[in-house]
Amino acid sequence: MNHPALRYKDLFIDFDDTLYDTHGNAVIALRETYEAFALNRYFPTPQIFYDAYWRANIDLWTRYSKGEITRSYLIVERFRRPLSAGKGLEVTEDLCLRMSDCFLDYCSSKPGVVEGAHELMDYLHRRGYRMHMCSNGFHEVQYKKLAACGLRDYFDTIILSEDAGANKPSAKFFDFAFQQSGASHEATLMIGDNLQTDIMGAQSAGIDTLFFNRYPAHETSQAATFTVTSLKAIMDIL
Repeated sequence: MNHPALRYKDLFIDFDDTLYDTHGNAVIALRETYEAFALNRYFPTPQIFYDAYWRANIDLWTRYSKGEITRSYLIVERFRRPLSAGKGLEVTEDLCLRMSDCFLDYCSSKPGVVEGAHELMDYLHRRGYRMHMCSNGFHEVQYKKLAACGLRDYFDTIILSEDAGANKPSAKFFDFAFQQSGASHEATLMIGDNLQTDIMGAQSAGIDTLFFNRYPAHETSQAATFTVTSLKAIMDIL
């Protein structure tokens, strides 16, 4: 009996928090940004700012992935909200933009990856899969991250929402991904950590899915073709 994964030739792979430790790197970058702007003058503790930032960031990225808000709105608002919790600070659009530029520079220079990312990509490359990065991240930031973490050369194609004109889970994004990669639906597997954007989006596009459940306490609302809790486990499937 043939191994079920042998039918796959192309892999659509999410980048942020699937391969690249976006959250871990951002935690460090946020602390560096807080210090660079001397925000201790306005907040009794850094945690007040950090907590407000993450609440805003989660909400805004969820809305952005649904196409409800623009990139420019997200960039300003994710700093306007936490800064507004400070005392005696004049929160202007210029300040939010300067903080965003600083934060993104710090973020995109970090090399941190999810445990097992390099080993997995080495393995998949040796196995002969064509690999295509599928991401909702900002164009210039994603290329800087790829360079910083050393994963760029593994990908045959870089597919970003800004180029597609739509975010995952939109059908328009996946149509663009197939157009750019030359992959076929029946021989493609989507790998990602986000149930809505990666898994449900790919399922709606008619392709098989592998859900990387980094936090196993999360329940799978819609069964993926495969589910793993570590990148290493993907090697047992593919």
